[in-house]
This record gives sequence, structure tokens and C-alpha cells, in this order.
Amino acid sequence: MTRYADRLLADGEQVVLRSRQHWLAMLIDGRAAVSILLASFVLLGIASFALEQGAARDWLGALAFILLLGAMLVLARLWLSWRSQDYLVTNRRVMKVEGIIRKRSADSSLEKINDAVLEQGVFGRMFGFGNLEILTAAEIAVDRFHMLAQAQTFKRTMLEEKNRLERDVRLPPSPPLRAVPPAPMVPVSVPPEPGSPALAGAGATNGPGAATAATDSAATADAADVDWAAPGAAATEGRGESEPITAPPAVGSGASANDGAATDWPTAAPATGPHSMSSEEITRLLADLADLRDRGAISAEDYEAKKQDLLARL
Repeated sequence: MTRYADRLLADGEQVVLRSRQHWLAMLIDGRAAVSILLASFVLLGIASFALEQGAARDWLGALAFILLLGAMLVLARLWLSWRSQDYLVTNRRVMKVEGIIRKRSADSSLEKINDAVLEQGVFGRMFGFGNLEILTAAEIAVDRFHMLAQAQTFKRTMLEEKNRLERDVRLPPSPPLRAVPPAPMVPVSVPPEPGSPALAGAGATNGPGAATAATDSAATADAADVDWAAPGAAATEGRGESEPITAPPAVGSGASANDGAATDWPTAAPATGPHSMSSEEITRLLADLADLRDRGAISAEDYEAKKQDLLARL
């Protein structure tokens, strides 16, 4: 069964410590009932053993029974009242709930608490209870806890939660982490070297279709011998002009190779010739090619072909 104090908690509010008055407080409040209870036991003993059968014994026994019943009812009410107490320390406030049927609830926000005064006597230190007063910035006691059980722990927990709440409020929110995408790169066609098999095969063709075959062979060699450079620039040796060449589409994008969609190509300095790349640039390009192969942008055969071509330039 959910306690009454738990139904007063707000969203996100958590109970850190739960306490109540010390059990000696119940006995002190019911000291008159305890005295009457002891007196009723004495009267019952006298009526049972000291008096003989008669009217006096009957009247004395009835009086002792009435006193015993009244004292037990008072002590039962005090016990229920003690059990219904809830002194809570949450991550936002301090709550005090009392009452059996008619409930009384009082709370103090942690950020408004300036200090707490704890008083403990000799018996308080021996049995672990004390009187706690919660003070505001105006040095006014807003609430008092009389004979509070675990008084030292209650005060320490309350101040720790207050400091934690103030520290969390002062902390600025952390900036969101944003991934910086790499700069897209495009492949640049490099003409085949003189004496390559592509040009030799094109030159060996005689007849009207010789020029067309040579052009197709050169284009095939260009597609097989691709260098990597920054987007928007392509150095074409032997033609005297620069042309922007778009990159092939990414794998799985649904576009064909002729759509011109850009993909993530490795960053490298523009090449000025087939043998102008340094060893550091070739090493970086090999790492970028391996990354493209792992992501599926190029096949393993293309990777091996480009690797051999780059190693041949060392």
C-alpha cells in the first residue's frame, strides 16, 4: 500500500531518507497513560490477592479493569500516530507528514534552506535523537522536528542534497556533439603513359575506325588509371585545359554511374603528373582507399589495382 507521503511526490522527485520521531517520544507523550496502566496492574494485584471475596474486591477489580482499558486505548492511539509520521528528505525538499485520519503536510524547498540547528542532550546522543530546526535566509525557523530519530544523519543528508541541487543548477549544459563530415573528393582522370598496351592496341588498328578505336582505348585507360584530387579541379595532361569531373554515386544510393552524384572520396593534394606524388601522399591515399573498400564504395579488385598503381609510383 502506497503511503500518504509518497503520493505527494512530484515527477522526478526521489526519497533519499525516511525517518520519524524516536520511539521514546511516544512514551514521553503517553507518560500519563503509562502511569495509569501501571496503577491498574497494581490494583488488579491487590484485588486478586489481598482482598477476600466481597463487594470491595469486585469494585476494585472493576476500577482496575477500566483504568487498564483506558490506558491501552490511549497508548494505541499514540502508537498509531507515531507510525503515521513521515519525515522525508528528497532531492528537492524536506517533508513532514503527520496525522492518522486527518493528515497535516508541511515541506521546505532545499534551495530556500539557509541552515539547520540541531540540539542533542546526553540522552539524545545515547539513544540517537535530537531536536532539529530548519532556518531560512531570514534566520526564521520554518519547521521543527522534535525528538527526531537519526537526527545527525537527517541533517547531513539534507545539507548534502541541498549542495548537490545547487551544484546541478549552476552547471551549464554541455554542448551537443556533432560529427564533422569529411570533405568529398572526386576522381581525376590521368592519361595513360606512352607505350601502354591501350595506346599500342589503338595504333595497331588500320582503316576508317582507327581513330574511334584509339579514342575508346584511351578512355578505357583513363578510367583504369584514376588519380585522387580535390573536387572541382582535374589536371588533364596533353590537352591544355582543366575540366571538373564529378564523382561516381555512393553504393546503395540508387543512382547510376553517369548521374554525377558526389560521394565521400579521400582528401589529397592535386596531382601534377603521374610520378609527382610523395611517399606520404601515397600512404595517405592507400589508407583512404582501404576505407572506401571497407565501406563498399569500391570493390576489392579496384582497390588492388589502385594499390599496385600507387606503389608503382614510389
